[in-house]
Amino acid sequence: MIYVVGHKNPDTDSVCSAIVFAHLLNEWKNKGGLVKFDEEAVPVIQGEPNPETKYVLEKFGIKVPEIMTDAEGKKVALVDHSEKVQAPDNIDKAEVVAIVDHHKIGDVTTPNPILFVNLPIGSTGTVLKLLFDWTGVEIPKDLAALMLASILSDTVIFKSATTTDMDKKVSEELAKIAGIDNIQEFGIDIKSKLSDVSGLSAREIITRDFKDFDMSGNKVGVGQIEVVDLKLVENRVDELLDEMKKMKEDAGYAGIYLMLTDIMKEGTLLLAIVDDESVVEKAFGKKLENNKVWLDGVMSRKKQVVPPLENAYSS
Repeated sequence: MIYVVGHKNPDTDSVCSAIVFAHLLNEWKNKGGLVKFDEEAVPVIQGEPNPETKYVLEKFGIKVPEIMTDAEGKKVALVDHSEKVQAPDNIDKAEVVAIVDHHKIGDVTTPNPILFVNLPIGSTGTVLKLLFDWTGVEIPKDLAALMLASILSDTVIFKSATTTDMDKKVSEELAKIAGIDNIQEFGIDIKSKLSDVSGLSAREIITRDFKDFDMSGNKVGVGQIEVVDLKLVENRVDELLDEMKKMKEDAGYAGIYLMLTDIMKEGTLLLAIVDDESVVEKAFGKKLENNKVWLDGVMSRKKQVVPPLENAYSS
């Protein structure tokens, strides 16, 4: 068995990409393609999917993959990440046979050559569509919808700085296959599922889409919540900051950051609990005021928050 798995705290791109890539590996193998694994590929996830992802899977009749958090002794294919801190536990004791991603290249290494595809575009869903084109494997209607949902989710309906012309082109092609007439309406329908945080605790809001990073030896955590209106979460800022302080103390972070991203205003209210507040000014050219700062036009953690923070911590 080859377990196809996305990163910890799975989002729509991570979960849907695992499902789609598992299908592609199995079909590609049957066509006698480059990938000649004898084992069947199955999608798995590392945690419960968020409301947006659950909605997408239910909408298109796709079963939620089983949870797998330990990779020891298993063959795995990684999607939407290549960093050990985001991979399943004991990834060093697994055999990584493939990686498909659109982030920076991480620290997962392999003793042998593998299928490794990483493109600087907005979504792993886009990469997978290009792999379908390359291999000649036919795209089922429901999987086309999953890839389109992945792209719209990760690019924030093409508003994120990570968006490329290829993401838009591929989305139009997938929409035709999936029978979706209005891409914009479909994207808003998807993203609205993440906006309701009323039933979540402060810890659940912070960690719903949260990633750990090693920045020049500093343990840094960056979370992100996307809302259609910042007013939906503004009254909980103090509560969120208090919980971030607890998380920082409990886990020894040098800094914990939470992006409260307003999709319609196209900007982010960044909350930060850090050892050194000057890091934020170095990264974004703005000072924190009461542990928060508004970053106009900032929508992407991957492209607009993590890289400047890494530069600031290394300087």
